[in-house]
Amino acid sequence: MTEERSHLKVEGGPPAQNGAARLLMPMIDAHRRPRGPYTLAAALLGHLVPAALRDAPELVAAHDIEILAAAPELAGDVPVRRGTIDAGLSDEERILVPAPRRTLRLANGIAEFVRDAVPPGSAIAVCNAAAADPTDAELLDVLMRRVPPGILAITVYSGGPEPPPGPSDPEELWPLVDRCMREGFLHAAIELGRLGMARTEAGGSRWWDFAQRTATALGGLGRTDEARALWDRVRVAGQDPAMHAAAAYGTAMLDARHPDPARRDLTRARAWINLAIAISGLLPDPAERAFKLGFDRNGLALVELREGRIDAALSLVESAIELARELGARHPVHRMVLLANRAQLLAAQGRHKEALEDYAAAIALDPGFPDYYLERGNLLFRLGRHEEALADFEQAIAAGPPLPEAYYNRAELRTVRGDIDGALADLTRVIELDPGYLDAYINRAGLLAALDRDDAARADVEAGLALAPGNPHLLTVLGQLETAAGRFPEAAAALGLAVKHAPDLAAAWGNRGILRYATGDLEGALADLTQAITLDPQPDLYTDRAIVLRAMGRHPEAAADDHRAAAL
Repeated sequence: MTEERSHLKVEGGPPAQNGAARLLMPMIDAHRRPRGPYTLAAALLGHLVPAALRDAPELVAAHDIEILAAAPELAGDVPVRRGTIDAGLSDEERILVPAPRRTLRLANGIAEFVRDAVPPGSAIAVCNAAAADPTDAELLDVLMRRVPPGILAITVYSGGPEPPPGPSDPEELWPLVDRCMREGFLHAAIELGRLGMARTEAGGSRWWDFAQRTATALGGLGRTDEARALWDRVRVAGQDPAMHAAAAYGTAMLDARHPDPARRDLTRARAWINLAIAISGLLPDPAERAFKLGFDRNGLALVELREGRIDAALSLVESAIELARELGARHPVHRMVLLANRAQLLAAQGRHKEALEDYAAAIALDPGFPDYYLERGNLLFRLGRHEEALADFEQAIAAGPPLPEAYYNRAELRTVRGDIDGALADLTRVIELDPGYLDAYINRAGLLAALDRDDAARADVEAGLALAPGNPHLLTVLGQLETAAGRFPEAAAALGLAVKHAPDLAAAWGNRGILRYATGDLEGALADLTQAITLDPQPDLYTDRAIVLRAMGRHPEAAADDHRAAAL
């Protein structure tokens, strides 16, 4: 018999002697001080990467971005195979802040590397997990979820010894904050940025560097009130016009991009962005003025778009593109963003050829940036150009660390093309990467139900409803499953809630029509199926209504529905 292994989480610090398992490496101290983000990851990668470079260089190459993001000290050893143009740009040209979900992508990539690189049967122990940076806390969760304990058994102690102090000099802090913003380690950028602000003179250039990054990171994490308060501090601290323009822009975006749409204040956002434009237009340096003014006009375009004025938004973006021509080869990321934004607006106007041209130009500026492959792929998908859409989704997958959205989009495409096994595989991959991805549970449950794999579909429905109780799409699938199982009262309850919460959801009406037919309520079935057809005239709905009409003796109408179904 072999002893069954498991991951462990232990409250408190580790014992003085850890003889319970033979460890792959010495105890890893995950305390975020003094290193900051990915303290745990860097230690583990530092142990595994040298051997992998020798024995499995292709494995290292497949995870180069993740490895170097977490352990930049390995840059001299790990060849860079993928990447974006950001790495070679000056500080002022790096305008994109990675989304908070990037760290989940990195964590999944690191976990996959560790799973494939570690000798099976290994074990590690980690202390000070309660004081770990959020990047390492997330990584631990992913490792313990995705790496079987038979491959790597992980013991995590919440406590541990007190680490040495972190950097206390602002000039040592600044490179850490800058790295955190480049990589999307937003929690650490806030913590270290506030420390840097406290140790520099308010209003000075270095204080402004810390303040701008900290406020931007707060906004990126949805901590809107804290970000607004910090922008207010910036306005009090100094008189530099560029600083005030940036603060006005940052404040405007808090209102325009608030994570809760109900709390967006577009009128206030417009007031702030107009102020930013007024200040930027007065900057004395022509290049700085052209860049800042174009940046701000692009921000106003977002406000116009959110207010439904697509033409006005497009005009602003085009004026920003004209200003960017004055910058020469500088600010390529700025130009890329503007071209992609114009592509979105052109697509919204139905000008698909021009939109695709702009997406191609944006992608050409940075072929390693995955987001615009996804956007272009979605447009191509809507246009029925499936092979090109598939190529874009797969390019997005190949460009960087695991990207759940790319697999999800490819699953939708595969579903439309009838590749149900491929779609299920992609949706399973999405859920593996992100167990909180609600739409993946919805779509996989629907596909499984259509295949009569009811137990698996029900498991997805239950998992999805745990994330979003009352979700009408999941309730619709649940009603379908309960109908198939003959549990008609339960089916009626689920479908009744689905129709109530989403009266425009054709599938809910259609499935309730099927239920009512099964229970002998032909008039109710006819009414529900007719409503479903009104919302979304699909051939299967006409076929189902024909069955009901035939059961009611209305044969000419049934034949007409059969004809419509065949035509569709």
